[in-house]
Formats: sequence, C-alpha cells, structure tokens
Amino acid sequence: MKQQAHTVAQRLLNLYRQEHVIDGGWSVVNKIFLEESKDPEVLAKLKDLPTGANLIQHITNLKNGKTAIDSIEPELLPYGGLMTQTYSDIKTISQEDFIELSNLINNFEPTPEHLQSILNTNIVKNYGDDWINSIRNILSNDSELSSKWSDVIKTWKAYDIWDKAQHIVTEEPTERTRAKTQADMPDYETYLPMFGDKGKVLLTKLRSIISSMPQE
Repeated sequence: MKQQAHTVAQRLLNLYRQEHVIDGGWSVVNKIFLEESKDPEVLAKLKDLPTGANLIQHITNLKNGKTAIDSIEPELLPYGGLMTQTYSDIKTISQEDFIELSNLINNFEPTPEHLQSILNTNIVKNYGDDWINSIRNILSNDSELSSKWSDVIKTWKAYDIWDKAQHIVTEEPTERTRAKTQADMPDYETYLPMFGDKGKVLLTKLRSIISSMPQE
C-alpha cells in the first residue's frame, strides 16, 4: 500500500508541474487531484516530495471550495507561473498520454523492450523527429523526470549507434564510409562498450575499417 501511495503521489506531482502542456489544463488535472487524493497515505507521501506542500494546499483549496475546479490560486502556481508563459507555444497533450509517458520514464530500464514502449507512445510519435528536444523541454523543470529522460536518450543513442556500427561492418566499406566512421568514432567509443564484449569486438572491427583508409 505504501508503494502504491508513493506512486500515486508522484504521478499527481508530475501532473501539477506539467499542467501547462496538458490538454484541458487545470479543469482536467484538478479532477484527478480530487479523485486520487482521497487516500490519506497519498497526501502523506506528497508532504515528503519537493513542492508537495503546495500541491496539498491546492488540493485542500479545491475540496473546501476556495478554488474553482478550473483554476488555481496564483501563489500556488508551479514555478511561480513561469511555465504558462515560457511554454505557451508548445502543443498540448492529453493527461492520459502524459501519465503513460511519465510512468514509462519512471519505470524505465535500459532494455530494447522498455525503449520501444516509449518510442511507441503517442507523445513521441506526435513530436516526430523533434521528440527528444520537445519532451526534454516539457520535463525540463522536473529534475527527477529530466534525469530519467536523459537515461532514456542515452539508451536510445546506444542502440542507434549499435545499429549503425552493425550496418558498417556488414557492408563493403567505401572511402566515404571510412571517413564518416572516423569522424563518428568518439560516439562509437562512448556507446559500444556498453554492450560488453560484443560491443568491444564491434569497435575493433570499426577501427580496422578506419586503418585500411589510404594514407595521403
């Protein structure tokens, strides 16, 4: 039960911090706050989280009628209300999609399966080629989710580098391929060792391809 209460509290706090990108804004997230804060354990867990006290006060205001269901008291706005101005040009996302993504990020492990689950989300697909930076901007003021998002990107980059390296060593190398491989070698040297012995063998093959370049 304690684990579940902590998970719910963290989810509510994530919604509180990211209301500025949730479709429907306060009207949507306030209903969730009221519904999911009925358990006293959730409020107790919120009290231990950064800015959790502000969210508790906001929930209290909703329950006693001080705050309307579609608003929040100005002094309780997350980040002092700056996010509403800073991210006014970012497309909104549904609270279901945001909850799905934040849960996947919170539970992320560096495996192909976990990575693919994130790549299959509506948010990632909606942002297209700019998904990395767009989601980083959305999460930029949530240090915990931002840190975990960095782990996601590191994993994505590692598998992307792995695929590129595999392609290079299975094709007949051209001079252009050799030159590109040499230029990208810092990335290969950073990420391929993450794959253990197989990555080291692949890295050796890439170095061999580079060493076969004609000398000027």
